[in-house]
Amino acid sequence: MEDIANKFLKWYNEGLWTPHGEAFDIGGTTLDAMENLSIGISPRESGGKDEYDNGNGSLMRIAPLIFYTYPMDLEERFKIVHEVSSITHAHPRALIGCDYYVQYGIELLNGKSKEEAYFHTNKIIKKFFEDKPEFREELKYYHRILEGKVWDLEEEEIISHGYVVYTLEGALWSFINEDNFRDAVLRAVNLGHDTDTFGAVTGGLAGLYYGYESIPEEWLNKLAKKDDIENLLEKFYRFLTK
Repeated sequence: MEDIANKFLKWYNEGLWTPHGEAFDIGGTTLDAMENLSIGISPRESGGKDEYDNGNGSLMRIAPLIFYTYPMDLEERFKIVHEVSSITHAHPRALIGCDYYVQYGIELLNGKSKEEAYFHTNKIIKKFFEDKPEFREELKYYHRILEGKVWDLEEEEIISHGYVVYTLEGALWSFINEDNFRDAVLRAVNLGHDTDTFGAVTGGLAGLYYGYESIPEEWLNKLAKKDDIENLLEKFYRFLTK
């Protein structure tokens, strides 16, 4: 966690891994966490714990843990997801959203269809948190996912603001309702409002499911620091397979 937090501070203060050398459009909860880290507060205590700290700032960056925690059991996986999310977003509702996303991604990696992965993830999340009071009470906020078929919602029912619950709903809705990477991401982005995050969270699932080759070449060629990103991906792959 300390290493992650130090890199976050370099992103915040020095523009590490930003497209043009400067961090911008930072959400309030993430901003507060960066200030906490800057004055020496531990990354285990830096994240927001209030109900108003349930933005999508940790959900948008949690996808690498799909691969990192893949071989782990559920207890260890969710412990790590909670730790990494809590550097910025530590409220149980935000943690559940990250848990769901990581578990859903793992179900896809295991070869399940989108719908099979969805229903299996619902079952896992409900069972895992049913005897944990501080989390069980938060499950009700995810009822449209956990108790139904989110892909059956009408577009006007999807709210594309920065709330973690809305972002998870919108990403699942966009991903499940399309049959390729391009259209899934465009569906998410065209919802409007928090377009970059909705596109990123949806794209994480779509890229995992359809593969790198499914990403339109013209999109890849317009990426800032494309070569650096590809080198980082190679480094991550070598780390996972060593």
